[in-house]
Amino acid sequence: MKELQVNRTAKVAGSYDVVVCGGGPAGFIAAIAAARQGARTAIVEQYGFFGGMATTSYVTPISVFTYNGKLVIGGIPWEFVGRLSEIGGAQVEHPLGNVAFDPEKYKLMCQRMVLEAGVDMYMHSFLTGCIKDGNRITHILMDNKNGTEAIEGKVFVDCTGDADLAHSAGVPMQGSEGRPLQPLSSYFLLGGVDTSTPMMQEAIHHNRQGENCHCLPVRQKLLALKDRLGIPEFGGPWFCTTLHPGCIAVNMTRTGADATDNRDFTAAECRLREDVFKMARVLRENVDEFRDCYVSAIAVHGGIRETRRIRGVHTISAEEYLGAFEYPDSISRGAHPIDIHRAGGAEQNVTFLKEPAYVPYRSLIAPEFPNLLVAGRCLSADKIAFASLRVQASCMGTGQAAGVAAAQCAAAGTTVQDADTGKLRDTLRKSGAVI
Repeated sequence: MKELQVNRTAKVAGSYDVVVCGGGPAGFIAAIAAARQGARTAIVEQYGFFGGMATTSYVTPISVFTYNGKLVIGGIPWEFVGRLSEIGGAQVEHPLGNVAFDPEKYKLMCQRMVLEAGVDMYMHSFLTGCIKDGNRITHILMDNKNGTEAIEGKVFVDCTGDADLAHSAGVPMQGSEGRPLQPLSSYFLLGGVDTSTPMMQEAIHHNRQGENCHCLPVRQKLLALKDRLGIPEFGGPWFCTTLHPGCIAVNMTRTGADATDNRDFTAAECRLREDVFKMARVLRENVDEFRDCYVSAIAVHGGIRETRRIRGVHTISAEEYLGAFEYPDSISRGAHPIDIHRAGGAEQNVTFLKEPAYVPYRSLIAPEFPNLLVAGRCLSADKIAFASLRVQASCMGTGQAAGVAAAQCAAAGTTVQDADTGKLRDTLRKSGAVI
């Protein structure tokens, strides 16, 4: 491919103690956490709203907040759920603590809490790179309607999901471990569904610990019809309430692709969009509850399960995760099952945890990058442990820890490797986090 040398001039839009890149479940929580610690904080987001996979991709429910009858993810994430519930935008499904939500009210509550915390928002801004002094990041670069701009920071938190900032900075990434990436899925919203029947009432509420909440009667019917009707590859299906009668979120499409490759991701989203309408037609013609259904919305952004993960100071292993190994620098928990989807076929490997797992601070930092933390999907874990930690509640938990750690390191003038993890853990506990 032909290459061009491009020189850019970027205006410095602001200087901050903490700069958070990405406004998804990890990012907006990290920004709130940092700002509440007194750090001058900025957040950069490519869309005009927060929520990431929850709001761009309709990934619902938010899983998992409670396990074995106890809260697993607390603090700011649980506060967010409570406040979202107060405005009629969330329903906590006890006893498992999955949270069904209204995507538009999710956006609204994110916005309110970020603004209340005093965070400066750089929306509609696409992260394009960074400037470094050695391995210390001095500025991030972003493109928006103002042109190319830079933001200066003391500490940076990568919550992009795809580890875009870490990758740009040259942080080493985990290998494939000989396994393909988990497939993409495009969630979609169906209106006109009869959600009153016993089958649908069971399907749209994900509140059974130790069980896969896919709709088994519909799955069996689709598998029986797959070859005859030419039904595309699918998973589940999983149906979830949007809190509005007759409208559900559907998770069933799937395709293999690398979402960090622009051409591959574009082609995958095109396939998934076609498959949404095929699936809706099949449901309408073959399942009574769906005979009047219609596609009311398709995810703006394909749902991503797995892309880049940093090679951190510590990589969480499957053995540690499944054994609920408690680290001295534990800063969050995880309780979602080990959930590995296959791009080809309708299969899914699920392993349920006996006890909630732990996440160490060292999995949020890389060895030689003194002012960079990550949270959410880009943390350091092997593919099996990651298959649980990739979900929203877990991402929120690590986002909270990363935001507090970033603020404390910025205030103390220390590297992230020299963070006072005792102080960090005390602060998290005081805020209601479960560590």
